[in-house]
Amino acid sequence: MNKLQFICETEYIGKRIDTFLSSCCEEFSRSAISKNIEKGLVTVNEKQVSKSYKLSEGDVVEMTVEEPVVLDVLPQDIKLDIVYEDDDLLVVNKPKGMVVHPAAGNYTDTLVNALMFHCKDSLSGINGVLRPGIVHRIDKNTSGLLIVAKNDKAHNHLALQIKEHSFTREYVTVVYGNIKDDDGTIDAPIGRHPVDRKKMCVTDKNSKHAVTHFEVVERFNGYTMLRCKLETGRTHQIRVHMAYIGHPVAGDDVYGPKKVIKSLNGQCLHAQKIGFIHPATEEYLEFSSDIPSVFSDFLHKLQKCD
Repeated sequence: MNKLQFICETEYIGKRIDTFLSSCCEEFSRSAISKNIEKGLVTVNEKQVSKSYKLSEGDVVEMTVEEPVVLDVLPQDIKLDIVYEDDDLLVVNKPKGMVVHPAAGNYTDTLVNALMFHCKDSLSGINGVLRPGIVHRIDKNTSGLLIVAKNDKAHNHLALQIKEHSFTREYVTVVYGNIKDDDGTIDAPIGRHPVDRKKMCVTDKNSKHAVTHFEVVERFNGYTMLRCKLETGRTHQIRVHMAYIGHPVAGDDVYGPKKVIKSLNGQCLHAQKIGFIHPATEEYLEFSSDIPSVFSDFLHKLQKCD
């Protein structure tokens, strides 16, 4: 078992232990952290605590990470578009429509199934048995670049870069309406929707700090193409933030208008660029990918309508 240790600093005084660990360990889901607390795997000053424990300055927080159990998910020989690969990691271009990791009722045809076949036993185990190697993820109907860790050392190194906002993630998207400003920043916390638990929303309750920077790439009649840079990486962040400012992502059947552009088969959002410091060589690497045909076809239609 591995142990992670953190010291409570001034900004977290009075915060709950589960909230604190969610901020420090973004590679773990909040539910996973809660389960660890319930199992007695989290201590404060060497004493077990409940998830409602509120921190004091200087508290020493330790979380034991259990060894991954045997994953009952089968490897599948699914073709992967691998942009880069070495002994520590790989960068894959995920197609639109592919789920990243298995979940209840969906244990096949995911990116993880494909990775298990391609990498055999060379995937990090830090993020649990259903997410081997997965440092961060993108939604099913979002296409683009994703980084995968082949060992725990690489995983920890990359997760720290994400936490410290030194990890480059740039997306391109088309949103409804004409955004007047050429660029801007959306700084609004994101949390679970109070009624629909499958959705996220901008809220001050049980939320996490979320920042998205955007700039206009091209304007069309009734639509705007944007380049978005993530400072944080919350669930559905770009989709939620764009809907929050009144410009939901085109094709988004969750946060967009009821009349969906069905030809897009989901949100018009592509993770185009990824950049990071290599965990072994300390070299900065950056990769980019072309937008998929469904995205480019939509752009051509918009250009013809102008």
